Amino acid sequence: MANTKRLDHRSDSSRRIRLRLQRGLHKDHSVLLSDISVASIQEYVYLVQMDIGGQSFWMTFDTGSSDLWVASSDCTNSDCQGVTRYSSSLSRTLTLSDQSFKLTYLMGSALGTVGTETVTLGPYEISSQMLALANQTSGLGLSSNGNSGILGLAFPLATSIPLTSGTPVLNNLFAHLDDQHRFFAFKLGRNESRDVSYSDSSITVGGLDSSLTNDTSQFVFTPVFASAREEYDFWKLPIQEITINSQILPLSSSLIRGAPSPIAVLDTGTTLILGPTEDVDAFWNAIGTGASTRFNQQTQTWQVRCERAVDVRITLGNSDNARDYPLHPEDVNWAEDGARDGWCTGGIQANDAVTSGDWILGDVFLRNVYVIHQGATNSAPPMIGLLSMTNPTTALAEFISSRGADPAPPPFMRRAGFSATKMRDAVATCVVCGVCGFFIGVIGIVIHRHSQRRRSQVRI
Repeated sequence: MANTKRLDHRSDSSRRIRLRLQRGLHKDHSVLLSDISVASIQEYVYLVQMDIGGQSFWMTFDTGSSDLWVASSDCTNSDCQGVTRYSSSLSRTLTLSDQSFKLTYLMGSALGTVGTETVTLGPYEISSQMLALANQTSGLGLSSNGNSGILGLAFPLATSIPLTSGTPVLNNLFAHLDDQHRFFAFKLGRNESRDVSYSDSSITVGGLDSSLTNDTSQFVFTPVFASAREEYDFWKLPIQEITINSQILPLSSSLIRGAPSPIAVLDTGTTLILGPTEDVDAFWNAIGTGASTRFNQQTQTWQVRCERAVDVRITLGNSDNARDYPLHPEDVNWAEDGARDGWCTGGIQANDAVTSGDWILGDVFLRNVYVIHQGATNSAPPMIGLLSMTNPTTALAEFISSRGADPAPPPFMRRAGFSATKMRDAVATCVVCGVCGFFIGVIGIVIHRHSQRRRSQVRI
């Protein structure tokens, strides 16, 4: 069992710690994500600095997985070249087990050995922390952004390393904090600078970033969705609706057990927003009035004219406390992977392979909110607190100033309650009914004429 101890001795009122968080950009098309499939698109990641066995690393900050792993010095394949690797010879606190480790991603994999090591996050030290040493990685492109591994901060049920080997970082971290401070908060920035002193990203443990707010009452808190009592795997919230210029996008029913509405997973390890194909197609078809969107068959992704500006909002929470959260137009119309002949990548893409939720709300959503992940307390279940950070009027003005005016007509949504598939089904039903009606009409005419002939014969 891991032990957690506090290294500083500040008062409770100042126990907040701020970790170094910076943004990195993938140079290839690999994906750093476990358990969740995502579209293969050039992506950015958010990196947090931590010490493992007295050695410093930049790790992917990932709320969509639960495992901690780092590339070891035994990893000599090209994927690990140029990245800082963990050396067991430099540590006196490593304990290795005979438990093997393997994670397979959408593109790429990591495998190695499970062990325990001393881990430090800011002033907090966790001894005997369960982790994995990756002796081989493939297709992850670690060297392209200086990332040495992943720090997963989802719930234990989502871990790939057997819990018999130890306790995930999140539980060890929360176990040290009292009820009032048992949370971490983050705001993902837009600054791409590798110099952390210029970073506008923030992650804090046990308190809020005072440069953003000190008031938790500004946040809207919702219990984390659990498909069964106290069964938590990912940081999940219900989606009540998605709107495009105030028009409601009809959403498919949830495939998650016990969910009254579609369920979204908040995941810093995914760049884009991912949803069911039927809903995403309807989304872009509505925005595409005037041929401003297209589906690229080669990349299997939606593209949008770079100047296309729409007001997209996602309403999250239970029905009694749901709030809408506006997206910056540049997160919907995503130019981060470069424009091609005036076409940009859509920030919302289809993926039907996701099983942890109906939707994955990645960084293009999370950049628009300040998020609190609250651990379970004696009186409350795990909670997610959200504070909107995007002013839609200001964001639209910034977008137009950067991209230029949008000449296309406003988006048009089909009749509420009819998705593209349902519309096709309705048309098919009408066609069938029309054919049936035609034959019924013909039969009726024949019967009517036959009856007239019989009546005329009687009169004669």
